[in-house]
Amino acid sequence: MGSTVTSTEPAPTATASSRPGYGQLLRTRGAWTFLLPGFAARQPFAMLTISIVLLVQHTTGSYGAAGATAAVTGVSMALFAPYSGRLADRYGQRAVLVPGVLAHTLAGLTLTALALAHAPLWALFAAAVPTGASVPQVGPMVRARWGVTLKDSPLMTTATAFESVTDELTFVVGPLLATALCTTVAPAAGLVTEAALTLVGGLLFAAQKRTQPSVTGDGHARVEHTSALRVPGVRVLIATFLGIGSVFGGMQVSLAAFTESIGEPGLNGVLYGTFAAGNMLSGVVCGAIAWKAAPQHRLLVGYTALALAASALWTAHSVPLLAALGLLVGMCIAPTLITGYTLVESLVPAGARTEAFTWLTGAVALGQAAAVTVAGQLEDRLWGGAGFLVPMAGTVLALLTLVALRSRLAARSHGRTVARGVGHRAHVTVD
Repeated sequence: MGSTVTSTEPAPTATASSRPGYGQLLRTRGAWTFLLPGFAARQPFAMLTISIVLLVQHTTGSYGAAGATAAVTGVSMALFAPYSGRLADRYGQRAVLVPGVLAHTLAGLTLTALALAHAPLWALFAAAVPTGASVPQVGPMVRARWGVTLKDSPLMTTATAFESVTDELTFVVGPLLATALCTTVAPAAGLVTEAALTLVGGLLFAAQKRTQPSVTGDGHARVEHTSALRVPGVRVLIATFLGIGSVFGGMQVSLAAFTESIGEPGLNGVLYGTFAAGNMLSGVVCGAIAWKAAPQHRLLVGYTALALAASALWTAHSVPLLAALGLLVGMCIAPTLITGYTLVESLVPAGARTEAFTWLTGAVALGQAAAVTVAGQLEDRLWGGAGFLVPMAGTVLALLTLVALRSRLAARSHGRTVARGVGHRAHVTVD
């Protein structure tokens, strides 16, 4: 299936034999113009959930109400994110980002005001829906910009790895910043800061017009806008990313419950930090390797390792063993995420890639929201550590889906062309 996109960026100078290092990636012309504002704009994404939980718990005295409000936000984001990506592919990132960050800022401040006014829970839910629906999908937009800037360069795998590491860094810094603001400044400080960073970072990112994927709507070429969800391989990747989301959600709840049960709640941050460190470390290494194996095979091997590691979590009954298993699970996540995002480049036409990335990001968020809910119920109703069954079940089911439908991840050539350039269009074949 084809699409028509344009770009004014020159083709990268990397060759197939070039070592795809991070230094070479960061020297790519124009990269820093979207990387820095992109990092600022995506930071609030990691602050949102914990900021809502801390504020609503403070004003209601109930973790149940706080978790429910945060879950409504997460589900809303997961459901609406793909449509934001589709609009960005069709009308351009700037056209979606500017109204999006304004809407999110207004919705976030409204939720803050309602919580401080001790509004009923239904009112908090009503404000949580637009707050989640309007979360700017900056991460997928950055990935789409790398695709335009690098085109068919071997640096694309390195760029995907770099984005995975950036995501992990965001999810380490964001919650810490939000927690510090809510506990030392004011309970509403986290959510207010999240809204302010979204507004400033989002507008700065949207202002970088030169690197955004271009959209052609003129009469010189026929533009076909096809949903990324119609690509069979994308649907398989969504299932696998739901399983990854179950790991994040299950780990968050179960680690907190485990450390609470042994009387050491302060170890929760240490154990989750170990899990995140494994993710970041493997992401860095994965991006520095010039892979020869096909991404479909790497995904299958990596996901098998993830399912095996996640299946062992519920057996851990000591802090050292749980830390070691958490590190191993984290090390298995980044390669699967990176490979999944890399496959999008070969499965999805350029005009639908932002939407594809948002489907995957939304799948992780949806899997995480479901896992938090189920793991919490298991911890309350069964035994301590029962929540670790959620990552096991989520990854095993996703692995079975991946094995059964792995043939759909093979890139297929449809014999159509994509027009590149502004005013002068050289045609290239798209797989």
